[in-house]
Amino acid sequence: MKSFVVSVAFITLVSPALAAPRNSLLIEDMTWTEVRDAIAAGKTTAIYYAASTEQNGPGVALGKHVFIAHYLSQKIAAQLGNALVYPTLPFAPTGDWGVASPGTIDPAKKTGHMRYAGSVNLSEEAFGAVAHDVALSAISAGFKSVVLMCDHGGKAQSQLNQVAKAMNAEWGPKGIHVYYIPDLYFKEKDVMRERLQKLGIPEDRHAGTDDTSELTYIDKMVNGKSSKWVHSNKLVNGREGDGSGVDGDQTKATLALGKLFTDAKISFAVNQIEESIAAGK
Repeated sequence: MKSFVVSVAFITLVSPALAAPRNSLLIEDMTWTEVRDAIAAGKTTAIYYAASTEQNGPGVALGKHVFIAHYLSQKIAAQLGNALVYPTLPFAPTGDWGVASPGTIDPAKKTGHMRYAGSVNLSEEAFGAVAHDVALSAISAGFKSVVLMCDHGGKAQSQLNQVAKAMNAEWGPKGIHVYYIPDLYFKEKDVMRERLQKLGIPEDRHAGTDDTSELTYIDKMVNGKSSKWVHSNKLVNGREGDGSGVDGDQTKATLALGKLFTDAKISFAVNQIEESIAAGK
């Protein structure tokens, strides 16, 4: 009997995933009947928060946006109170693959993040098509509001805007709405610029103080004292064209800034989602 108890305790310690979280707002953690019942009970908003797998210099993991989106989406859903979260899309438009001819990659033709190993690029059309199909799946499931947002900038943002407008025009007259939520991304950048200016830190363009602070904070919240995604001894103060992949000063990143910036994203997203649903347009 004693050995059985010890075995069960050991399995519990090494396999926490065996005990599924019953209060999760992630539909990937839920059964289909739990999603059905949650919608019936008032969880009528679906969150689609896309991300990107892209280089962030030698000290920050390629999944930076993925980890941020996955963490913040749950915080946003919890504050809304009526939302569930669809799985985070880990890919976005990030540059050109460098295909020179069938079966040939020309390094000189690579652009953006695709110049660095590990980055993943989706065409704009593919990125938009996935957002459309996930949103349509949410509508099919019974959600009345679907919100689209992304932690990655550039063409990903414009694609989500186009998808939301087209789908809302189709489904809006039936009382079902698809909203694009840009404030999470763009208004947080305004907060970042203002704060960095006060601190005398140059504005960063990619993977600098802003992004690195956010991931440093989330890394601590998720992984505790054992940093998994940010390697402080490899952080750099880089500029476009220097070969680091960084355009900003990662070495100025702090937990306090990370909390400030992530809290701003949550607040901006919740406010815009609530305002959009209240307007019903």
